[in-house]
Amino acid sequence: MTTTPYRWIWLLPVMLLWSWPAHATDLYRQLCAQCHHPDRLGAMGPALLPENLERFSKKAAAEVIATGRPATQMPGFSDKLTEDEIQSLVNFIYSPRVPAPTWDEAAIHDSRIVHRANDTLPEKPVHKSDIMNLFMVVELGDHHVTVFDGDRLEPIYRFPSRFALHGGIKYSPDGRFAYMASRDGWISRFDLYSLNMTAEVRVAVNTRNVAVSGDGRYVLAANTLPRTLVILDATDLSLVKTIPVVNAKGESARPSAVYAAPPRHSFIVALKDIAEVWEIPVPQDEKSTEDPPFSVRTIAVDAVLDDFLFNQEYTQLIGASRSAPAGQVIDLNAGRKMADIAIPGMPHLSSGITWPYQDTVVMATPNIKEGEVTVVDMQSWKTIKRIPTLGPGFFMRSHENSPYAWVDVFSSASKDSVHVIDKATLEIHKTLQPAPGKTAAHVEFTKDGRYALLSIWEMDGALVIYDAKSLEEVKRIPMKKPSGKYNVSNKINRSAGTSH
Repeated sequence: MTTTPYRWIWLLPVMLLWSWPAHATDLYRQLCAQCHHPDRLGAMGPALLPENLERFSKKAAAEVIATGRPATQMPGFSDKLTEDEIQSLVNFIYSPRVPAPTWDEAAIHDSRIVHRANDTLPEKPVHKSDIMNLFMVVELGDHHVTVFDGDRLEPIYRFPSRFALHGGIKYSPDGRFAYMASRDGWISRFDLYSLNMTAEVRVAVNTRNVAVSGDGRYVLAANTLPRTLVILDATDLSLVKTIPVVNAKGESARPSAVYAAPPRHSFIVALKDIAEVWEIPVPQDEKSTEDPPFSVRTIAVDAVLDDFLFNQEYTQLIGASRSAPAGQVIDLNAGRKMADIAIPGMPHLSSGITWPYQDTVVMATPNIKEGEVTVVDMQSWKTIKRIPTLGPGFFMRSHENSPYAWVDVFSSASKDSVHVIDKATLEIHKTLQPAPGKTAAHVEFTKDGRYALLSIWEMDGALVIYDAKSLEEVKRIPMKKPSGKYNVSNKINRSAGTSH
């Protein structure tokens, strides 16, 4: 039973948990438990809990139960269930489980799968593609990942992924290994030399995202169920340490995001329920065989951070909150707020980018609630331009070698359009409409900035490749709802034009 986005209202009275008809639990046991686990934790099929289904709608869930899901083993049950029975199942899987499920260190250890041992991996790539100009393209439509050659502009390999990959794909510092996180808590390590999955481990029931330390030795997964940070050995995904997300006052929180800060030799974690940012230093003694301490440094902030990005030096963190009217600039060295930023609505800062502008450096961010791109001077922290767009957007991308910044209007009625902004004039240079009536989103550049790759975010979607200078379409490759695409070189070199 595969489902699809809905945001659970956690303040729902607990008494409602007992209102689901016993018939729904019986139906679940009979039809769903074998693939999705008796406790809805996921098995062959994904976990069916509100935390794991927050991106999916109840209406779409009912459709999947009735008709099944293409390219999976999920059958349709319209011939066995009435509409009322289907709706009761939907209500059941969107209800919190009481008590909340747990996932301890023993479960993490037991879940680990070694697909291919490191000593069996080749010393050189088995293909002729430049590792640095490869992309990993996540196809959400049928849960696959395509390895794409940015020189030849062709796919070279495609493989099935865990259900609902999210949080961005991260790479080892040499670009050889890709690390992926699924909403169901699975962390996967893929070798771009041999084009093989090497290891997987389940670190939680629900995972927010994953980061790889700047030295490539550790992977940190931020989890919302249970509320933990799990540190893995990057070479084999074996467990190193689990850190409960509990502050000095004993308050528990969900992590909203985790990113590596390579120049700082640390991980940075923002918390969703407590107004704190955590910095976790990465041990630098490579010869130590003891369990690394990974002590937590706490930085108090004015409001919880739902989203953030760094300056290129990783000395400052720029964050935004749904509950605060302004963004915050945090000095990571001093451990305190240094400025407020006037940004309306809800800026999508993790998709923000920076570039040199006149005698300063600016930060630009799309906005999830407002139809604009906000451009901020990173010296004075004053807004210097608000660029009107056709509607709220989600992704913004550029490249050091490109004069343009691309931004979609993903969350608007004009979602089939993409704006190309001139970075010198801060004006919209051109508006593209790659596939009228279909969602266009998420641009990423080849390592040299020559081509821009854009997603048609539909089941019958495509990867559309543009000449990044002339803005002319070069090629179009059909794909199943391609979402993120991540260039190895741009990621590991921390390009100012993409997310890190």
